[in-house]
This record gives sequence, structure tokens and C-alpha cells, in this order.
Amino acid sequence: MSRKAKTIAATPFAIALLGGTILAGVPVAASAQDSETPAPSAAPAPAGQQGEVIRTISVAGAQRLEPQTILSYIQLRPGQQYTPAAADQVLKDLAATELFADFSVANNDGNVVISVVENPVINRVVLEGNKRLKDEKISPEIKLAPRQIFTRSKVRADVARIIELYKRQGRYAATVEPKMVQLSQNRVDVIFEITEGPKSKVRAINIIGNEVFSDSKLKGEMLTKESSITKIFSSSTSYDPDRMAYDQQLLRQYYLTNGYAEFRVVSAVAELTPDKRDFIITFVVEEGPRYKFGEVKVESEIRDFDSSLMTRSLPMKTGEWYDAKQVEDTKDQLQETAGAFGYAFAEVNPRPVPDRENHIMAVTFNIGEAQRTYVERIDVNGNTLTQDKIVRREFRLAEGDAFNSLQVKRTTNRINGLGYFQENFEVEQQDGSAPDRIILEANVQEQATGQLTLSAGFSSLESFIFQGSIQQRNFRGRGQTVGLGVNWSRYSRSGNISFNEPHIFDKNISAGIDVYRRDYNNGYYKNSTATYKQATTGAQLRVGVPLTEYTSVLGRYTLNYDQISLDENSYYADLDGDGVRSCEPLLAGRYLCEAVGDRLSSILGLSLLYNTLDSYQRPTRGRSATASIDFAGLGGDTKYVRLTANAAQYWPLGGGLIFSLRGESGFIKGLTDKGPGVTDVLLSDRFFLGEPQLRGFDIRGVGPRVVRRYYTTDADGNVVLTDLNSRATGDDALGGTAYYLGRAELEIPLGSGARELGLRPSVFFDIGSVFGVKTPALTQSPYPDGIFLPTRDSSGNALYQQIVYNSSGAATGLEISTSPTDSKGIANTPIGSTIPPFQEEFYGDSPRPRASIGIGVNWNSPFGPFRIDFAYPLLKQKGDDTKRFSFNVGTQF
Repeated sequence: MSRKAKTIAATPFAIALLGGTILAGVPVAASAQDSETPAPSAAPAPAGQQGEVIRTISVAGAQRLEPQTILSYIQLRPGQQYTPAAADQVLKDLAATELFADFSVANNDGNVVISVVENPVINRVVLEGNKRLKDEKISPEIKLAPRQIFTRSKVRADVARIIELYKRQGRYAATVEPKMVQLSQNRVDVIFEITEGPKSKVRAINIIGNEVFSDSKLKGEMLTKESSITKIFSSSTSYDPDRMAYDQQLLRQYYLTNGYAEFRVVSAVAELTPDKRDFIITFVVEEGPRYKFGEVKVESEIRDFDSSLMTRSLPMKTGEWYDAKQVEDTKDQLQETAGAFGYAFAEVNPRPVPDRENHIMAVTFNIGEAQRTYVERIDVNGNTLTQDKIVRREFRLAEGDAFNSLQVKRTTNRINGLGYFQENFEVEQQDGSAPDRIILEANVQEQATGQLTLSAGFSSLESFIFQGSIQQRNFRGRGQTVGLGVNWSRYSRSGNISFNEPHIFDKNISAGIDVYRRDYNNGYYKNSTATYKQATTGAQLRVGVPLTEYTSVLGRYTLNYDQISLDENSYYADLDGDGVRSCEPLLAGRYLCEAVGDRLSSILGLSLLYNTLDSYQRPTRGRSATASIDFAGLGGDTKYVRLTANAAQYWPLGGGLIFSLRGESGFIKGLTDKGPGVTDVLLSDRFFLGEPQLRGFDIRGVGPRVVRRYYTTDADGNVVLTDLNSRATGDDALGGTAYYLGRAELEIPLGSGARELGLRPSVFFDIGSVFGVKTPALTQSPYPDGIFLPTRDSSGNALYQQIVYNSSGAATGLEISTSPTDSKGIANTPIGSTIPPFQEEFYGDSPRPRASIGIGVNWNSPFGPFRIDFAYPLLKQKGDDTKRFSFNVGTQF
């Protein structure tokens, strides 16, 4: 009796002959092959042996397995009768073990011999052709492994698992072909050859039964989208059964929101095209009639609540179209209202009563009876680093207080705002020891609060930028912030050390200090090299005190030592011949020469802050406002009063749209009169406007400015001025003593694929102006042939080109000299350059608005944050410098 399995591992001869060929085809083929395998059968015993008593049972062909182990798998035992039925049972027992490629049973005068060929041992499992799913994603899902016994059932199961993994990725056309390579010592390599195929897309979405809303409208409400060239980056075009189920809910929600209370999705079917590349989804719907609100009221079983007053405050009114979402939102609002009055466990149940004949839906909101609830205990768990008091001081409720859901929500926002714990943290509510008691739990998970950042990037504003900083926002678990930062760019270099304590001496008072050094150059020049330099060394002390939950006051004292200088080679001269080189207004302008020097600024400031934003990093709702006043003059060399204010408001519009309005303004008044025609606010203390605050304009491209236009004289003696926008024209921004700036921006959501890439586009409108300086004393070149600037040596002596004579008095060459005449008394040729004749013009001192409109994109790219803006100036004034395109990119490592 024998059983020959139809596999390439059937016999040793077949293994040797067919090793390395195909083990089985695709899973369907593999299943079909198994179904053709004949059932094991026992050969009839020789005549006279039917019913013979078994004397011995032995095993032949065992290699790895002990004969006794094999015998333990069968039910046949010596002393039993050997019958065809008993032989068939032996074959069934051996087949059930899946340990043997071939096996048989024979009887010789009561001596039963069981012959086996063991299945090979797996040497290794190899995956080939998988690119979209790496080995580390597939290997944990399959059961075959080295040193295990090879069986066809395990191969089929693993093929099915791999195909299922690809289906989860939307690749329904994927196929897996298992192969086996025969090795020595009855070992095999199992190879899964994977053909991944394309991602199965949704070719079409069909909706049957809709009459009120068009197909395109309903498709727009779904998460699943039809594949098209415009959605190549979207992952929503791939078929996902869970997403399709969610789309049914979205359709139902849309109809219920628009009054179709009896709407239902009859069926939703996804059909795979024959080539397994695409799906066709069909929804069959029944819209039903449209309902209006009937009587809408509140019935409260809590005596403290006036049902009639709450009914009048309901947002929906009789006769309006029924809106199921509005009903659900109202339920949440009523529940939150009950919680705000201390009824934590109050249940609000809306009871819709339809009048199907008149298509009217009456709704009654029932507020169940509940007891006023009190906070029994506050537990803080999971804080391994942060001290308990750091979390507890953010609670807006104390143990023993009446429960208030609004205060619990505010507590959640404040703890989230710390940034010390996991995202989306929520204060949990647990039943207390009595029905009127509740336990508040803060189950936090610590996250890293230290940050070491090295970044490099490029911006159209400052060329290459390098920055480095180290910061710990929860120093020693005490909530303190310490930081050290440095940065370098074409126009600026700075370094700072900071420390902040949010609750000094465990009081609700914050304190901090900053020590810094900032070096700026080129700040006022569009087409120059390093000419203007400002070095500021200073420190700031600040103290903040909260006035209300959302309002605080911040006081600060700043001490700055400023060193302002101009490039002496370019802007210093001795035009009057007195031997003293000084800042020359003919070269630099009177306003820049006034700014040169060292000065000490002692500034006392006060700010009033209001903030209800839901996030400091990326707000989506809420508002913020700040009003500040700074007074310079408590000692020091500068005296002024500066007022500034800014405010912002964010609205979520639904569907991922976020609209924001932001505005700011400022005014500075100098307290030192420096004489008629001379401004009393130094250039370095004024306001400037342009990129990046007002997009569509260049850096400091808006506001008062002096334009130095050079000129030549044509053949007829007429003056020809350089073009106002020519790069050869001097353009110096003066800043202003007052400014305003406004911005409206709409952030537009993209598909899930774009969101995964971190793309956040927006459209914006910017408006603003800076103004309010006294008209400067303009300079007209007094020299019709221009201004000659002599080249000087390190000692400041003018250089000349001098003729060299030999002993005979003959000229032999030229040399550089500091003497105006040579040895013969002949004037030497001065060395230097000539600035053409010019005239200065004053532009831009007007409060008239400058405005621009544009689009921008934020991208959290693999190289770091990237921002690109394209703006078109709508309103501008003469002299303004416009700039339509700007970008900024950086990387972190």
C-alpha cells in the first residue's frame, strides 16, 4: 500500500529530477493541483492475510525522526487484526502529520512495514520582486522559516498572506509564485517570486437613485475619488473597503444635514475589472422625502434649568429644513452647558418624532435628572521627569470644587500647551466614591523636551543662512526653559543665551532673562557691499503676571549698547581740505551720517497680552492680541516713546479650510529735539516694512526713502537722469515713525496625498504702509563734473601717481607717492575714483496703503521647512521697490 503525492517532492527520484523547478503556480493553481491529488489508498493484502494478527510493526526510510515517534502517530498496534480499513487509517494518520512526502504500508505474514520519505527541511526563505513592500514588512507575516519542515499547506497559506498584504496596499493585481530549489541532505530553498503589479485605482464611481443632488456633488462629499491626471499625488484614488464604508456614512451625513431624514444607502458594491487594475464602485441610494423642523423644545429634569429659556436659545427653528448634524451639535452644547453648571453625568437625549404625512420632524431634547458633581480627587500619572506640581498648576479646578466641563477643557488645552507630553492629551473623568463625586486623571506620557538643531538654508532675502541652537523646555522637570543659539547669514550674525521660569517661587509669576549680541550690516542698501554696520550688545529682564485666564501683563527692562558705523573708504572724505576725514553727507547722506556713533539705550516696556489660540505652533481657531509701550530715557543716550499693537483671529471654515486675519501697527515719538529739519528718531530705532512682512515688495521696499539719481549732460547741454528703477541708482530706505500692516489669508486643504507630503498652500492679501519722517535735507552735487574720491594709504594720506626721473633728468617710469608734486615741482596725478554728479529725491512718506495679493505654499520637505510666495502688487507709491517672487528653504540634521 502506498500514497504518491503529486508534488515535486513526491519521491527522491522526482526531487533529483525536478529540483529547482516550479513548486506551484498562483494560489488558485496551487489549490486546483491539490484537489487533483488522489486520496491515499491501501493495496489489497495477499490472499490469506485478511484479518491476520499483527506480530510486529517496523519503520523504513526514517532519517530525522525516530521510528518510535513515527509509530506514535498511528493507531495500529501489535496484536490487532490487519485489515484494509486498519491500513487506510494508518495512511490517514501519516498524512495528517504533513511530515512526509511519500509513505506506504505493507504486511508480510503479520510483520507490518511502514515506509516513509520525509519532507525536506527549509534552508532559507527568499523574497524576490518585492519593491513596494520591503522584506522586513513581509517576513514577519509568513510562517515558513529556516529549519522548519517544508509542507505544501504552509506554502499556500504564506502565498495567501503575502497577497493580502498587497491588497492592503491597494495592489489587487499582485501575484505570488512559490518555487523550490533542492539542496543536499534533503534541504530546500523556498523562493517566493512576487509580481507586485500596479496600484488598483478607482476607475469610476456610479451613484444610482439620486435625483436631488448630482453625481458630481455627491462624489465631492466622498473621501474616495476617481483616478485622474489631476489626482496623481492623491492616495484617495486607491480602493479601500474601509474608506468605501466611510463614504456611505458621509453620504448619509450629507443627506441628513440637508433634511432627508429617511435617506439610506441600499447597497455599495466594488467590482474589480478583469485586468485587476481598477475598481468600479456603485452606490444604490434611496433619498426619501425632505423634512422640516416641527416643534423643537427642551425638557429638563434638572430643576436648576429653565426648559422654556433653553428652548428659546436653541439654534434651530420651526419651519427650517431638518439638519441632523445641527441636532447632534445641539446635544453636545446642551451637555457641555450642563457640565459647566456642575452636572458632569447629565445625559441629553434628542427624541426626533417624524410626521411622515406632512414631512415634519419634531425634536425634543430631554436632559435627564442628575446630581451636581464635585471633584473628589485629581490624579497625575505617568510623569517620570516632570514634577507633579508642574502639571497640577495647570488645572483650572481644585479638589472639592464643583465640576465644570469648560474648566476641564481649558485644563486640557493648558497642559497640551506645555509641550511636555503626548499630543492630543485629554483629562480623563472617572467615577468617584459616590454618585456626586468625580475623579480627574491626567495620564501623561513624557516626550523629549530638549532640542538640538543645526540648520542650513538659502533665502532670497539673506542668501545662505546657518543656524544652531540648543534648548531645554523642561529643565530638570521644573518647567524652566534654557537656551543657547547662534546664527550667521549674509546680513546678520547673532548669539543669545536665555532663561525663563514660568512660576518663580511657585507663584503665578513668570520671569526671564536674555543676553544677546547682534551684528547687522547692509541693512539699508539695495546694491552695495558691507557699508552700514550696527552691533548691538544687550540684555533684557522680563516679568509676567496673569490678570485673567486669557490675559496677562508683561513688564521688561532692556539695556542695549549700539555701535553704528559706515565704511570709511566709501563714505568718509576730506572735501574741505582741512586734513580731517569724516562722514561726508555728499557721499552717504545726512541721515546716515547722523546715525553713526556709539550710544546706550535704557528701555522700560510694558505689554498687555490676550490669547485664546488652540495652538501656538499652527493655530486653527481663537484669537490673540498684544498692546505694548516702550519708554527709552531712563539714562542712556536715546529718548523716545514707542507704541505697538498686533492682533490675530483664526476661523476653521470646515473641510480643512482655515481663514485668518492679522493686523499690527506702531508709532514712535522722539523726545529729543535736534534742531530744525533734523529728525529726533534715529534711523536704527524706526519702523521698516517690506519682505517678508509685506509680500510683493523688496526688503525695506516700502516707505520713506531718498533716491540718489546720477546724471550726465548730452551734446546739447541737457541733463539726463538715470532711470528711477535702475540698479545704478542709489536707494536708501529711511524707515518711518508710524506704520500699519494687515493680512488676510486662507489656507487651502489638499488631498491626503499632499497632506502626507506636508504641503499647505494658501492665498493671501497684504496691505500696509510706513510713514512719518521729517523731509530730510536733500543733497545736490555741487560739482558739475562729479566728486573725486582720492585713494588713501593706511595712514589716511592721499595717493598720487608720480613720474620717476634718472640722474640725467629723463623720465624713466611711474611710482606711487603721497606727495602732491614731484621733485621738479610738477603736480602729480591724484589716484582715486569719481562719483558722477547727482541729485537726491525724497519719496514714499505717505500713509496711503500698499497692497498685494498672491499665493504661497508651506512644505515640510525632506530638506526642512520650505516657503515659497508669489505676490502681485496691487497698490504702490512712487519709489517703492517691488518683488514678486520670494522663497526660503532650510534643512535640519
